[in-house]
Amino acid sequence: MCTPLLVLSIRRALGTQLKWPESVLRQFVDFLIAEQTDVVTIALALRWACLPGGLQPATYARRLGIVRGFASWLRASDPRTEIPPRHLLPTPHRRPTPYIYRPEEVSALMGAARQLNGGLLQGATFETLIGLLAATGLRPGEALKLSVDDVDLHAQVLMIQGSKGGKSRLVPITPSTTAGLAQYAEQRDRLLPQRKTSAFLLTPQGTSVPGDRARKTFARLCQPLGLRPRQPGRSGRGPRLQDFRHTFATRQLIAWYRNGEDVNRLMPQLTTYLGHASPRETYWYLQAVPELLALASERLLAHQGGERS
Repeated sequence: MCTPLLVLSIRRALGTQLKWPESVLRQFVDFLIAEQTDVVTIALALRWACLPGGLQPATYARRLGIVRGFASWLRASDPRTEIPPRHLLPTPHRRPTPYIYRPEEVSALMGAARQLNGGLLQGATFETLIGLLAATGLRPGEALKLSVDDVDLHAQVLMIQGSKGGKSRLVPITPSTTAGLAQYAEQRDRLLPQRKTSAFLLTPQGTSVPGDRARKTFARLCQPLGLRPRQPGRSGRGPRLQDFRHTFATRQLIAWYRNGEDVNRLMPQLTTYLGHASPRETYWYLQAVPELLALASERLLAHQGGERS
């Protein structure tokens, strides 16, 4: 069988990240091994894609879509392969409504992170991760990918390398964020004088923090604070790490509107800062967040009124 890793390596050579697909395909191959088969069939792909139960329909569709892409490559070398047809599962195209954190919620989450089991560095790492995301609007993956060399505390700037779309950018940070990162770096280096990676944020074992571990740990932090429901064996649905990015962008836009700034003129700056491909992605917040939509509507009505007078 042509391995999923071969398919992924070819696509990565073309500039694609593909971290989630790699994890999904590994799970699918493990499933095939457990079924004692090396042939991809539509029935097996569909049965696996819908495991476990209780997830969003879009998640099942995405899982099946990844297997479909793998099967398309595999069919060229193994004609026994069946390619799941498109639209076999519903694929609702709807971006999740962003959750906008209140300042006191961010403080509570950072406080909860400090109490994590697993040693001092475990709590410090997640407290720093949450604070960094809230202060900069980075994508979670960007923050976890930062190396020690990417964090210039003297120049107060972060180098984001090879992010979404293969783009890189510089992200300035405030003095308070710089101080928080410096404090973490001192504690990290004291607790782990020897480590296995150059990543800035580390696990107590001296390795980089996997994305799935960060998401699951954050979900657990949310439960005692009432941000996610308590469910036996599950973390429930609710605010995500990605929502710190949404909160950052939303707060900046709200501040501009309330200060009477020319948002259309400033929008490209925010687009560049966030690493969006185009201002259209940044303008999405205007329709996704009711408070922003109201402010934008008020500005438009005032402008139209001024033109008529």
